[in-house]
Amino acid sequence: GKTENWSWGANFARNGIAALAYDPLGQGERLQYFDAARKASLIGNPTGEHGEANVPTLLIGDDLARYMVNDSMRAVDYLTSRKDIDGARIGAFGCSGGGTATAYFAALDPRVRAAATACYITSFEELLRSPTGVQDAEQTIPHFVEEGLDFGDWVELAAPKPYAIVSTTADMFPFEGARQTYEEARRLYAIFGAEDRLQWITGPGGHGNLGPIAPAILGFFAKNLKGSADAPVYTATRPQHPEDMQCTPTGQVSTSLSGETVSSINRQRAGRLLAPQQVIGSKADLARMQARVRQDVRSLTAAAVEPGRAAAHVEVKASEARAGYRVETVSLASDASMQVAGFLAVPDGAGLKPAVLLLDSQPPGADFERLAKAGRIVLLLEPRPTPPGTESIKSPYLGSFNLLSLRAFLVGKTLVGLRVDDAIRAVDWLCARKDVDGAALTVYGNGSLGIVALHAAVLDGRIGRVVMENSLTSYRMIVDQVVHRNVSEVVIPGVLRKYDTGELLEAVYPRPVTIVNPRDALGDPVSEADFRKGLAYVFESDRRLGRPGRIRLLLGGGREHVFE
Repeated sequence: GKTENWSWGANFARNGIAALAYDPLGQGERLQYFDAARKASLIGNPTGEHGEANVPTLLIGDDLARYMVNDSMRAVDYLTSRKDIDGARIGAFGCSGGGTATAYFAALDPRVRAAATACYITSFEELLRSPTGVQDAEQTIPHFVEEGLDFGDWVELAAPKPYAIVSTTADMFPFEGARQTYEEARRLYAIFGAEDRLQWITGPGGHGNLGPIAPAILGFFAKNLKGSADAPVYTATRPQHPEDMQCTPTGQVSTSLSGETVSSINRQRAGRLLAPQQVIGSKADLARMQARVRQDVRSLTAAAVEPGRAAAHVEVKASEARAGYRVETVSLASDASMQVAGFLAVPDGAGLKPAVLLLDSQPPGADFERLAKAGRIVLLLEPRPTPPGTESIKSPYLGSFNLLSLRAFLVGKTLVGLRVDDAIRAVDWLCARKDVDGAALTVYGNGSLGIVALHAAVLDGRIGRVVMENSLTSYRMIVDQVVHRNVSEVVIPGVLRKYDTGELLEAVYPRPVTIVNPRDALGDPVSEADFRKGLAYVFESDRRLGRPGRIRLLLGGGREHVFE
């Protein structure tokens, strides 16, 4: 932000270059989730704020990066309005998140004459296999890698304007990736005959250690904005009175100006972009809607497994006899390189038995035992993926799956889609067993896995009943509520332009769905009145189609009737 960049601003000015530094979203006076009582961000650090603000934008098919690019472009609008600024000689420079913004901005705004991106440019091949992996929401644009793009494309889109890739040797953005991107971009600059306009400025140390190479960075801008060959001097400095850098009376745009936030703007945009909630009144309309939603689920989640198309493989690791049933420790082959661990309960006795697939991150509990003793085959799976131990927690509100989901988005995948594939493979295996009654198959999902169970049922007609517990009531709640908690596992980019949970409920008609203790976007309980109001169009559809009691809502304790 502007205070952090005081030293750079002073040194640019001393070398004859005016410098404008502003607070990015989530920093300084532009906190998106300002807690007036604590006088700090409710979410945590800036990257946490970025992640929290990004979630609802993803749901409507946007990305936080659009807001950051807009900031940069508006900054140039301001600069070029001033009589003391030469609008033909605008440069852009930033480090880390600022380097990200600079890379995007310099590629997209032709008014930028020269740009230097520090401690950001690398390659996704190196970044995705590094211990730190992806870092921030705006740096991880859905489908980017899937579409064949890489860091080099930002540099090359800016060609042939003067460009400096600035790297430190021990950065969390791998140095080797920066070398690869520099070499690639140099070949493209050569096509323009502009090899001398591309520089790779390198220095020692970790992320953001620009002190040793600060003169070289200043020299790059002095040459390309002023035509000066002089070697600039960089003198580290601090503002004598940091409070003088405060622009608003209260220290926050939100409390001084009642300014908009990404969340509030996104809600306004959502009103224009969201798919309409429609009451289904006929079997013909229902069939058309169900076909569309199945296609949309495939497209948006990237779930790829077709029910019953291939034999699923489960390996039994261990077996233990219990009173009335046996328990097997099993491993489901998820794909060529992944195994999903689970537990299988098989009741004693011959004949076909109803089956329940439990999707839950918890070990076998009371439900597992009760269902087995009641004569049901029970398969408990914790679907992939689970976050690695090195995963950075950007904010307690974002949870441990935030960066993992961003990684999936890059390559056109979603955690929901990966888990739906595992659920369908598990159903394949259950239906292939000679002791399973394929006409009596229930899939249960707890928490985020309730959303998975519902998506799986849309794609797999063999699932006769769905049970969701402690699950998100609707994606729209994430947009409507300012703050949300642990929803990264269920985020699907662009989902609200096509469907919400209500459309999924309609798409599994006429199969019954039991919803136990639904939750809002913060994870708090939703009342029956609010639940029925939010899904009123679904209940009305069921009434018109002749199944008014198909969706059953259970609140509070008492679990003995959940699976009936």
